Amino acid sequence: MIRLPETGGGVREYTPRLEPLALSASGALTSRTVFSAAHVVADPYADTTPDSPAAVDWDATLAFRRHLWSHGLGVAEAMDTAQRGMGLDWTGAAELIRRSAAEAKAVGGRIACGVGTDQLAGPEPHTGPAGLAAVRKAYEEQLALVEETGSQAVLMASRALAAAAAGPEDYLELYGHLLRQASEPVVLHWLGPMFDPALDGYWGSADLDTATETFLEVIAAHPDKVDGIKVSLLDARREVELRRRLPEGVRCYTGDDFHYPELIAGDEQGFSHALLGIFDPLAPLAAEAVRTLDTGDVNGFRATLDPTVALSRHLFRAPTRFYKTGVVLLAWLAGHQDHFTMVGGLQSARSLPHLATAYELADRLGLFPDPALAESRMRSLLTVQGGL
Repeated sequence: MIRLPETGGGVREYTPRLEPLALSASGALTSRTVFSAAHVVADPYADTTPDSPAAVDWDATLAFRRHLWSHGLGVAEAMDTAQRGMGLDWTGAAELIRRSAAEAKAVGGRIACGVGTDQLAGPEPHTGPAGLAAVRKAYEEQLALVEETGSQAVLMASRALAAAAAGPEDYLELYGHLLRQASEPVVLHWLGPMFDPALDGYWGSADLDTATETFLEVIAAHPDKVDGIKVSLLDARREVELRRRLPEGVRCYTGDDFHYPELIAGDEQGFSHALLGIFDPLAPLAAEAVRTLDTGDVNGFRATLDPTVALSRHLFRAPTRFYKTGVVLLAWLAGHQDHFTMVGGLQSARSLPHLATAYELADRLGLFPDPALAESRMRSLLTVQGGL
């Protein structure tokens, strides 16, 4: 029995599982292309402050990527889940991309890496023509690095572009330039403001219907250079409507951490592949579900994955951008790292009751390979932070 703090005050008792969920052997996934966006493991002994460059434990970070590959998932590297722009700057992201790409080659793992403009981070916004030129140069630098490593590029939404663009025409011109320049098809990433408030009005309009038309216009002009789109708007209806309008051969990778089972399962008109932050803690179970789907058993897929949605909705609750804290907590409890420390000190971004609920939901799913270890570690956190 473990005593867990409740959001409204008070304490509840919870009896942890004794055994993890039994899963079948790992294997290649065939019916869907599935990426897990992966977190970074901080170096807990580095003498840093929240304003310092990220200090990364490279051995533990790469070991976690091998864990994801071992279950048949691809790794989406240096994305939002890796605290890009929330503790990990471009210098750190570039090193992460180089190291992870080399590891992917060594083990035969699939990898896609985020291309952004975070070199331009700073207090002064880059606006007007000069700002757009700076955004272009920053994107080009990052695209070149990702392509040099042999990784697939994910063109991420840019805070600097959102600040500099005067309207849809600036997005059309800049993305058209980048797509013409890309040597291989890329993934276009539409990250909603719930994940990053600075991206409000992306694609030139705060009206999502208008923004969608601009997004589709970019794709239609360069379908041979777009492998797919990653949509992170937490709006299942909009994603379905969008994927039905994609040119033939362009995939939709769901980034909807609220509705992913139904979107991956699909309907008579198509389905979504996946590029999800929630698959960081769910990797073994998510892979099990997709292998079931590979056999054509949609009901079995949903029976495996649907129960995980409560955990995902909890981790990604508003303010959504702090979901990384719960992801790293679960990695620690599962034994993938030896501490609960995050770059930028982001381990403090969620309350103790929130973390306690995350532990309980994950334990009920059988996510922890060693439930006794997870319970012991959760007890230590409760003792230090809550006096329980």
